[in-house]
Amino acid sequence: MIDVRRGADRYEGGDPDAGITTLHAFSFGRHYDPDNLRFGPVLACNEERLAPGAGFDEHPHSDTEIVTWVVEGELTHKGSTGESAVVRPGDVQHLAAGSGARHIERNDGAVPLRFVQTWLAPLAGGGEPAYTLVRQIAEGAPYEIPAAGAVLHVRRPGAGERVAVPAAERIYLHVVRGDLRLDGEELGPGDAARITGEQGLEIVAGSPGELLIWELP
Repeated sequence: MIDVRRGADRYEGGDPDAGITTLHAFSFGRHYDPDNLRFGPVLACNEERLAPGAGFDEHPHSDTEIVTWVVEGELTHKGSTGESAVVRPGDVQHLAAGSGARHIERNDGAVPLRFVQTWLAPLAGGGEPAYTLVRQIAEGAPYEIPAAGAVLHVRRPGAGERVAVPAAERIYLHVVRGDLRLDGEELGPGDAARITGEQGLEIVAGSPGELLIWELP
């Protein structure tokens, strides 16, 4: 089954007066939807936009695997595990909150920041928090999150190129940029597909694109 969710139908959140705009793919905060709580281990897929100087003050997480992909600008991240980093396009940031972690996320740059953040539920709760930053992950290189049984693939097809969808029990596909076609469905920036029990699928890029493809249990 292929369930396409359009970017235009995401729940609007954030705090525009503070320079924060958020689009939620799943039930989140004040947007409670009992029919859209999660997809496999995926709890959230948020598109975040922060104006220069805007950000999220220190806040806690627990029992969540948080993966951040910067689209434009630079994200300043500081956390209770001791990390302090500037995350740029092409980098994969992973915070395993474990039994409890706190962090700050800000746009300390001079230009707007846009990033996609995915939250996954671990297979078992607790454990020590941990932080990982992969600089400039290679095209198609898998990033594994064993704690959630998930694997992330970042793909950047050129116009006319085909991308095979991995064979997995579930696939969550998020379009960062580009015009793509999946099994007859046209997908654009912000659109997502929740795929269950499908084999042999291909994505065809109508223009240069960027995709986050999650293999899920």
